[in-house]
Amino acid sequence: MKIPQIRLESTNAQISIETRNAVNNIEQPKADLSIEQPKAELMMKTTPSKLMIDTYEARADMDLKSVSRRMEEFAHKGYQDLLAGVARRAKQGEELMKIEQKSNPIANQAKLNSQKPMKEFGLVFIPSAGSVKVQYEPSKVDIDINQRKPIINVQVNKPIFQYEPGKVNIGLEKRNDLKIDFETIDIKA
Repeated sequence: MKIPQIRLESTNAQISIETRNAVNNIEQPKADLSIEQPKAELMMKTTPSKLMIDTYEARADMDLKSVSRRMEEFAHKGYQDLLAGVARRAKQGEELMKIEQKSNPIANQAKLNSQKPMKEFGLVFIPSAGSVKVQYEPSKVDIDINQRKPIINVQVNKPIFQYEPGKVNIGLEKRNDLKIDFETIDIKA
């Protein structure tokens, strides 16, 4: 017996999807920075210190006198001795004028003129205290500073953006298909 048979052969449709990702590039260039520091001006003024030591009196205490000072002292001592001698003679003359007052001025004057005066004994420090005079003027330092501020230049650079948008491509890779066939089949009964 012959039976007709229908054969159906179908193929599904296939979709193709192609994607390209978005590209986002951000670049930040460094800022341009320049710093300049001018040197500060420093001015210093110094007056020298002074040290003065006067040993004039200390040298005189140790009998290291100058010729002019010795001459001056000898002249002064001679003048003082002259005045003392004149005063002594005047006093003795007055005593002799008053001889009638029952005193013995001649014997007293002879005794006084024949004896040397007693020497004084004492301790003397050479040089004497305070004979060296010291005077000191310290130095003075004047400092003048002229400070200079730094010079700073900054240029900010803007960021660089590069953007490529993403894409999706959808396409038909394979079409759907339907094949129909008729065949007769012999079936033996």
